[in-house]
Amino acid sequence: MTDTCKVLMIFPRFNANSFWNYQETCDLAGARYPAAPLGLITVAALLPENWEVRLVNRNTETLSDEDFGWADIVMTGGMLPQRNDALHIIEMCRAAGTPVVVGGPDVTSSPALYSAANFQVLGEAEEIMVDFIAAWRRGDRQGVFEAPMGKTDVTKSPLPRFDLLKLDQYLHVGVQFSRGCPFSCEFCDIIELYGRVPRTKTNEQVMAELDALYALGYRGHVDFVDDNLIGNKKALKKFLPDLKAWQDRKNFPFEFSTEASINLADDADLLRSLSDTNFFAIFVGIESPDTDSLVLMQKKQNTRRSLQQSIETIHKAGIFVNAGFIVGFDSEKGSVAAGMIECIEDTAIPVCMVGLLYALPTTQLTRRLLAEGRLFSGGEQTQSGDQCTAGLNFETKRPRRDVLNDYRTVLQAIYDPVAYFGRVRRLGRMLRRGRGHRMIRGDLRSFFRLLSRIHRAGPGTAVQFWRMLLDCTLHNPKALPYVVMTSALYLHLGPFSRRVVSEIDREIADVDSGRWQARPPVVPVAPVLVPV
Repeated sequence: MTDTCKVLMIFPRFNANSFWNYQETCDLAGARYPAAPLGLITVAALLPENWEVRLVNRNTETLSDEDFGWADIVMTGGMLPQRNDALHIIEMCRAAGTPVVVGGPDVTSSPALYSAANFQVLGEAEEIMVDFIAAWRRGDRQGVFEAPMGKTDVTKSPLPRFDLLKLDQYLHVGVQFSRGCPFSCEFCDIIELYGRVPRTKTNEQVMAELDALYALGYRGHVDFVDDNLIGNKKALKKFLPDLKAWQDRKNFPFEFSTEASINLADDADLLRSLSDTNFFAIFVGIESPDTDSLVLMQKKQNTRRSLQQSIETIHKAGIFVNAGFIVGFDSEKGSVAAGMIECIEDTAIPVCMVGLLYALPTTQLTRRLLAEGRLFSGGEQTQSGDQCTAGLNFETKRPRRDVLNDYRTVLQAIYDPVAYFGRVRRLGRMLRRGRGHRMIRGDLRSFFRLLSRIHRAGPGTAVQFWRMLLDCTLHNPKALPYVVMTSALYLHLGPFSRRVVSEIDREIADVDSGRWQARPPVVPVAPVLVPV
């Protein structure tokens, strides 16, 4: 019997109303979605070479009957905001009689929800896909394969199948250097899924991935999708010189972004090295300007420092910061809106993902709320969304209306065009880029589209945009590509924030009228141990 298999990989849709989909910005750049599905193309590389693989990304293309008819098996899965579509894909597979395998962080956190799938791959795939392949070859048509948390040797991770991607569909492509994070934030599931000891690939592995992208003709933005790139500083400092040398040899074809903790600002040599290697943006979880909240959520790395000074240090190194903020912590003793708005304005961070606290499955926060009888029944099981639109799945200590009102107030203030472009203008003055932006095909076309659309983006937006652009041209022209980039994001963030504000207005009205009712709390069936 010939060992062949036709594998259809389906990347589920993200919820349409998401902070992260940047739909208007993608359209501006001629792309269909921000990020490519790195997880699935890594799994594809773990399959036998003689198995045929097709990839359909439902965020960018249509899944056809012909695709289903071709496939011997379907592989799917993803994150919480993809849950609804992932479950729909499983239903379609069962109706068509096609075996389906589901993996990724959401099924790992909530496997019971995916019980309709034939196979579940829980945890990191590198060292357990061999067990699935053996089971499939011997004729098994159901099973669960589980990797121990945070133990997978990422030096065994294969070169992702970048050749399966339609690269022109995306704003950026991802690579990964490390997994895990050394911190223990109460609301975060990274340490639950990937552990507190960051594990790193070899330098040669990452260089091979960049070589593969380069050989495919890709140029431009590459995102290091690490949970915290500086989680293992020692390994990173050994990696960056090799990355810089690679960039030098190839005439700097890539600009990099990533996620890191705020203590990056404490290491001048590391900041300089990141900038020299052509990192231009990082996402930082600030969460709250309130020290009590930071201590309660176990994010102590953000305390005992001036956030304004730390962010300014990163900006002056030539790297601009995007940030995350959360409303709804138990420690909030009164309104937090004014303090959060002041923090965002003082730090001059244009792009801020402000959300409502959400108790994710398998986190310290969820276990604590469950022990306290405050987690809503179904709240940790059925919601599918990001924290912007699906937060507060528990009984808040402050009145729910007050929390919602704070959230609404922050969004209205920071995404007002005067405030937003004022922060972009101040960012443009601070950003000290040592290397100019490399023009790639489509950049000029995207810029002229931006000029056209910014005039239709709402009252006062065009005036603020031109004022900011002129200021940057006069004071720091090397920052122009990056202030244009953040301006393009406003085409998504402005309308998105207004939609969310409208949703919050309706929920506040429901609370005021008594129409909103909390679901009953989850009742623990056994003692719950809450880690310290």
